[in-house]
Amino acid sequence: MNTITMRPPVAAAKGDRSFWLQSIAADAVTRPLQGGADCDVAIVGGGYAGLWTALRIKEQSPETRVTVLEADFCGSGASGRNGGQVHSWFAEIDMLRALVGEDDALMLCRATANAIEELNGLQASGAIDMDLRLDGWLWTASSTAQEGAWTSAAELCRALGEERFRPLRRDDILRRSGSAVSYAGIVEERAGTVQPAKLAIGLRDLALSKGIVVHERSPVLDIVPGSRPQLRTAGGTLLASKVVLAANAWLSAIPELHPYLYVVSSQVVATAPACDILERIGWTDGASICDAQHHVLYYQRTPDGTVIFGRGTGGIAYGDRIDARFNRGGDGGADNIREMRRVYPELKDVPVLHDWSGPIDCTAQHLPVFGHLKDHANIFYAMGFNGTGIAQTPVAGRIMASLVLGRDDAWSRCGLVGLDRRTRLPPEPLRYLGARVVRHAIRRKNDLEILNRKPGPVTRFLAGLAP
Repeated sequence: MNTITMRPPVAAAKGDRSFWLQSIAADAVTRPLQGGADCDVAIVGGGYAGLWTALRIKEQSPETRVTVLEADFCGSGASGRNGGQVHSWFAEIDMLRALVGEDDALMLCRATANAIEELNGLQASGAIDMDLRLDGWLWTASSTAQEGAWTSAAELCRALGEERFRPLRRDDILRRSGSAVSYAGIVEERAGTVQPAKLAIGLRDLALSKGIVVHERSPVLDIVPGSRPQLRTAGGTLLASKVVLAANAWLSAIPELHPYLYVVSSQVVATAPACDILERIGWTDGASICDAQHHVLYYQRTPDGTVIFGRGTGGIAYGDRIDARFNRGGDGGADNIREMRRVYPELKDVPVLHDWSGPIDCTAQHLPVFGHLKDHANIFYAMGFNGTGIAQTPVAGRIMASLVLGRDDAWSRCGLVGLDRRTRLPPEPLRYLGARVVRHAIRRKNDLEILNRKPGPVTRFLAGLAP
């Protein structure tokens, strides 16, 4: 019975927290775990995945005693640091079909579309104020190499009778985004943006109102498996019948999971409010926008005119050991600022007031995976959200609830359950050295293709080795 040692958290200093978290002064509101306690289900991680899992379990089994242990405060991780983009899994339906088959792919995509409506209902009812704006999600191209990146997913949707996307021309994109840089793309109309930290804090408050126990500032040091696993923190011990690991990139510390998971950084910047400029160029709504680079750009404007501009930088660490560099890069967001000014030259004199980073848990298939540890049928995991989770984690919560509650249904049987279909990644040091070479090639390829220049064969080959 080997103890599972968790990796110590690296909480962001207040000045390094995301614009989202700082703008609402988010922090812990519940007490750390002290002394001994017990529950039916212990959930490690108070982000979207952990909180949605807790809520789904309570929906289906109200008598179940659920406790969430969060290392810092709910939403302090990826859930409060992301770009705030809300779109369905229909954009990945081709990848989903390749992994789980057509029926499951369609079920999962429809479930994320339903999750968007659920979020809308939570806001409309006053349950969670998350600044949800369903003004569309634009997937665009600003160079010839990016053209048609969406074709496979869009054509498959049409073939399956799902008219989820509509093509965009240059004038459509200019009218909706205020930028003349992108000239082709598609739009998912029932999608948009949220204030992600407000959503995370709202989910925490909703969980508390349902009788779910939440202990913040309670990082789990280790877990002793058994019929009643023990979760040890600095202040106490929690006994549970079942455990859910929903700790994002931190699950890379678990030897059984690490071969299928790799950690990269994503960097985001936020400007000072620039309503006058944005009104002048016609960028007025809450649409979320992406381009089709490998290290994708993603951006939105907030209701007060702040521009949020993010990029998956692919930053890595040896052994996926997460340190303070994953909270904030050392370059002040230089890459993002350069790209923002390329897409929006009108913003060249608008100061950037916030820059932050965050670790992302990725799998080779760029789709999450759920299941239980091989030798511990009562310790479950949810990982690999690849930076896309606002409409996906409500679905993940359904899958995890079915697994934890022992239900035999479409969720517990879906093709995202189990590691058997997943690609194992190489061990260290090959993983780290190879990732550095591939990352450099991707960055070079991106920079050349933005200028409509063709990278050389070596660069193309190395960039093509990325998962």
